[in-house]
Amino acid sequence: MALREEYAPAEITLTDRAASEIKNLLEEQQQPDSALRVWVAGGGCSGLQYGMALDDGEPEDGDIVMQDQGITIFVDNLSLKYMKGAHVDFVDDVLGGGFKIENPNAVKSCGCGSSFSADDEAMEGLDTRKGGGCGSCGCG
Repeated sequence: MALREEYAPAEITLTDRAASEIKNLLEEQQQPDSALRVWVAGGGCSGLQYGMALDDGEPEDGDIVMQDQGITIFVDNLSLKYMKGAHVDFVDDVLGGGFKIENPNAVKSCGCGSSFSADDEAMEGLDTRKGGGCGSCGCG
């Protein structure tokens, strides 16, 4: 992936711990130039769920490209609507370590931090029928 000279303002940010863990993953996967792709999809116990993956390709049409702490972040426009102002963190708990998203747009969140709901107007037009009740995202 070529170096980018311009980035959108970082409307999704990483904690120091999350940035460190992502950098370690990029090194372990031997993909130092890959980006972190984040998205929102219907599902989980609260109606919406987060997704994250390493992306070694170019941004897709409609992606917003931002950078925080040396990590390039790709997010599609619809997902950014639900995640603007969110912070990605890495936490350790009794089940092990994992990424958790702190989202100021969530009106209800699952205990594991991977599922949430926004106000009804914000969720309009998004298929949330995949939601399966508490435990469907693996937290309960």
